[in-house]
Order: sequence, then structure tokens, then C-alpha cells
Amino acid sequence: MARWEPNARGRLVQAAMELFIERGFEQATVADIARRAGLTERTFFRHFADKREVLFWGQGALRELIVETVASAPPSAAPIDVVTAAYEAAGGMLQEGRDFSRQRQAVINANPELQERELIKLASLAAAVADALRQRGVPDQAASLAAQAGTTVFRIAFERWVSAPGEPGETGEPDLPRLIRESLGELRDVTAGK
Repeated sequence: MARWEPNARGRLVQAAMELFIERGFEQATVADIARRAGLTERTFFRHFADKREVLFWGQGALRELIVETVASAPPSAAPIDVVTAAYEAAGGMLQEGRDFSRQRQAVINANPELQERELIKLASLAAAVADALRQRGVPDQAASLAAQAGTTVFRIAFERWVSAPGEPGETGEPDLPRLIRESLGELRDVTAGK
């Protein structure tokens, strides 16, 4: 095998997703994933700490985008609007990968350990958003409330997005940023007693 393989990470992710869907997460081994990708286990471990990381490796980039969007929002913007804009930016980043997101979510939904990891990821994201709001001068309680509400809005919109009919590129394909805005509108209606 060559010392350097182009797009090793992408090939490992594709191979892992195929195997997770074919066999289930628990039955797919790192050796199987590396073999399917035409790479070595050593190459796998250069890119991922374990096979769970195949599903969660983009978490850092997503968090960074969201926190940067919060930090760069206009000073006069309301905390919930800042958080919504940040999650809309994240939705825009995820929009092109709907098929992968659907597959990833199906794998997570079939495994309680991965569901727990996803919840931890969302809690960590909400904490990072709350910290970013505090750095903007938002009081502690308001920062926590806006971050938790925004994260919940994002999670619900994301679930709607991955489960909606329509394939990428089709007219009428669901738009994640739009679903985030709609979900926030529904939350506002609920809190207004509508």
C-alpha cells in the first residue's frame, strides 16, 4: 500500500457509513472499515480515535462556526436572534450534506450509546453558545436560556430536515436554515400562548 493515500479521511468515512448501515454500528470493526477503504488500521487511527469519531469528527468545526457567528453578531441583536443566526449558519454548512446527515442520524438512532454521545455533543454546544453570549455581555441566566432554547430549536429543525421527503437537488428539498427559522417561530408562538 502507498504511504500516502489521497482523501483517506473521506474514504474512511464513506466505508464506515456503508458498513454501519449494512451490518450495524457494533458489528463493524475498525479493521473492516480500513479494509473497505483500501487503507490500513494505522491510517484509520491517524484520522480517528475510534469508530465513534467517524460520526462526530465535524463537531469542532460546527462549534467554531456557531461561536464565531455569535461573537460577530451586531451588539444590538437580541440573544435569541443571535443564537438563531448562529444555528442558521450551521444549517447552511450542513445543507449540502443531507444524505450523509440522514445516514449518520439513522446509525445514531439505532444505537443507545451513540444517542447518548449525540446528547452530550448538543449539551456541549449549548454551553459553548452560552459562554459566547456571556462574552457579549448577556447576563448569565439569559445566556443559558437563549443557548438552550436555540439548541433545542436546532435539534428539532434538524430532525425535521433529515426525516423530510425529498432528495438533494430536487425542487422542494427541505432547507435547514428555513426550518430553523420556522421552528423558532413555533417556539415564539408557544411562549406567546398562541
